[in-house]
Amino acid sequence: MCALTLYHGSEHIVRKPEYDLGSPYNDYGQGFYCTLDFDLACEWACKGGRDGIVNSYSLDTEGLRALDMLDGKHSILNWIAILLTHRTFSLTNEIAIDARDYLIEHFGIDTSLFDIVVGYRADDSYFSFAEAFVENGIPLRKLDEALRLGKLGEQYVLTSPAGINRLEFVEAVPAEGSLYFPRFKSRDELARSLWRDRVRPGRTWKDDIFIVDIMREEMDNDDPRILRALSE
Repeated sequence: MCALTLYHGSEHIVRKPEYDLGSPYNDYGQGFYCTLDFDLACEWACKGGRDGIVNSYSLDTEGLRALDMLDGKHSILNWIAILLTHRTFSLTNEIAIDARDYLIEHFGIDTSLFDIVVGYRADDSYFSFAEAFVENGIPLRKLDEALRLGKLGEQYVLTSPAGINRLEFVEAVPAEGSLYFPRFKSRDELARSLWRDRVRPGRTWKDDIFIVDIMREEMDNDDPRILRALSE
């Protein structure tokens, strides 16, 4: 990363983002959430069904501590562990509660150690898939397949005051709700239909890995069984 143009979808103009105003319960914790994709920012700006605003910024990343979750060195389990650290999950059984603690301990990454984090966005559909995996309802292979088939949005999150202070406001442009809200809805509907029609009906193999297997076998990031499941 070097010089980037980032977009932030909102209901209003944000000339000077502030770290303290970010919610700690977002995907990657407290921070300012952006994307490289202008149209995606338009969707996020209009997710409430109303017209929105897309704010654009320039960012010089030189010297910033960066965590790139899309660099091929991190797995879905690292991503879920980060979500479990920050987002509120509906954990309905003891396995899920133990799974949360295990995943955070063995696969978690402290995003507060970085100034910028690059990773997927957990829209409602994908968040529900993650919950199903943590509750031992689907195996790792099916979770991976569901996420790869859908169109996950990519986020650039400024996770420190130092990172946010590097943002230089460029302009704000309107996003039309009647155009972008249907696109926002269809993204989620596509993910759910792919799950319903192509992933869920597929056969579950006897050697599939469920979260309870990961805990019982004390698997970690480099376990060949996990790597094999994610490469199939």
